[in-house]
Amino acid sequence: MKRWLWALVTGLLSGLVAILLMTVVSLTLRLLLGISPVVEAVPDRLAPTIEVNEFLSLLRRYGGYNRLKQLGVGSGLLAQVVAGTLGGMAFAIVVEARAGASRAARRRRGFWFALIGVLSVWVVTLIVLWPVLTANFRGLPPSWARPLVIVGLLLTYAVYGVTVVLTYRWIATRQYIRREVGGGGPIPRRAVLALGLGGALALGSGGLLRLLYTRATFSYDGFRNRGVDLTPITPNDRFYLVTKNVIDPRVAKSAWRLQITGAVENPRTYGFDDLASMPSVTQATTLMCISNGVGDSLISNAVWKGVRLRDLIAASVPRPGVVEVVLHGADAYTDTFEFSKALEPTTLAAYAMNDVPIPDRHGFPVRMIVPGKFGEKNVKWVTRVELVTEEVKGFYEQQGWGPDFNIPIRTGFYAPSFSDPLRVGATVTLRGWAFAPTEGVARVEISLDGGRSWQRAQIDDPGTPISWTFWSYAWRPTSAGSFQLIARAVDTRGEMQSARGTSIVPSGAQGYHRVTARVVG
Repeated sequence: MKRWLWALVTGLLSGLVAILLMTVVSLTLRLLLGISPVVEAVPDRLAPTIEVNEFLSLLRRYGGYNRLKQLGVGSGLLAQVVAGTLGGMAFAIVVEARAGASRAARRRRGFWFALIGVLSVWVVTLIVLWPVLTANFRGLPPSWARPLVIVGLLLTYAVYGVTVVLTYRWIATRQYIRREVGGGGPIPRRAVLALGLGGALALGSGGLLRLLYTRATFSYDGFRNRGVDLTPITPNDRFYLVTKNVIDPRVAKSAWRLQITGAVENPRTYGFDDLASMPSVTQATTLMCISNGVGDSLISNAVWKGVRLRDLIAASVPRPGVVEVVLHGADAYTDTFEFSKALEPTTLAAYAMNDVPIPDRHGFPVRMIVPGKFGEKNVKWVTRVELVTEEVKGFYEQQGWGPDFNIPIRTGFYAPSFSDPLRVGATVTLRGWAFAPTEGVARVEISLDGGRSWQRAQIDDPGTPISWTFWSYAWRPTSAGSFQLIARAVDTRGEMQSARGTSIVPSGAQGYHRVTARVVG
């Protein structure tokens, strides 16, 4: 019994050393080559399979997306360490199963168990994670990224298997397991050294995790373009941000490629310099998240420069019957929109934002700009445009968002803050924005009495049909009390903003933005 106990302890120690070394290797591959570790890939694989209402329930339960991300990765790391140590114990059981077996026989059993175990786990991982194996956080396109990830996974699992075998052999000599420990001898020096090695690897993996944590999205995911000082063109550092990733890609421009594939006669692959040398378009375009509630501020506007997507598609000669384009990001994110939208002259593969290269967080080096579609369709770090002849569901559409991803007419107040009371007889300037995607805003109307009457606001910056409009209204309250202020917009076709309030699920929120102004004498 004592011999078996120490064999299991030795196996556990060997498994722990092996899994910590595997973690160091996988994190190093993430930093240097952009290969997603399993603990990062598994949540990406599972997230699209969670129904949207259940997904939002999880966000509320765990305090938001960032908390849920941290819980997912943290529990994944813990599960990985537990699985690794259990694997080492299983290895010890197999090796020591026959007390009278020769050393060669024991080693053969251990070798075959480790080999079959590594290959089995590798194959299962490939099957389960296949849809997200296209991720490469350095910007390789999917057809290049997937083979690299497959090899990288095999390497990390092989490191684990080889380390278990060698560490167990190094610690558990035949004399140690069968005579010294079985007979009450002292713990050998090699076990102590292995424990020290495990501690060093734990420190190493912890250091890599801390480095990756500094690059994590926790500090900026869900950033809103708030304030009473909004401008028609949003500075890059104030542009709203939403990301599914724990750590966003840091794409190497030299490694990045954009592929045009699918139902085309001539598949093409473009480097960044290829795109930059093509005729370009510069346009102001407003983006808004589908999670932007009425009165919320997940909306911003920038001047984008890039290449018309239709020019890239035309060069590849699309086949008859194409109905959609599927966009693939470096983070294995996918989304779709109709082929007719891809052919509109304002749909861009953009590489500049407000006269500078697109920042990493916003999709460097190239992101898609799809005017009038919610932000999720404007895929960041885009690496492939795939033409398809049947409808395909993207990342969030698989959860149940949609089917309509066209932004409805919206308007909202942004100034004053309304947290402080207004004064009777003092003029206050009400300010807001309005957005009528693809059509442009014709007018904005303000109600100061809860919707019983309406006055026309002044258009300060009309924007364009694909960007927002800024408006103002000078109000001089004549009496004290609480006033419900409402704004609504009308587009250039005469279509009025919907008054019917809806939630963000499944196709984005609608309704009038209402604020309460307190006026004192």
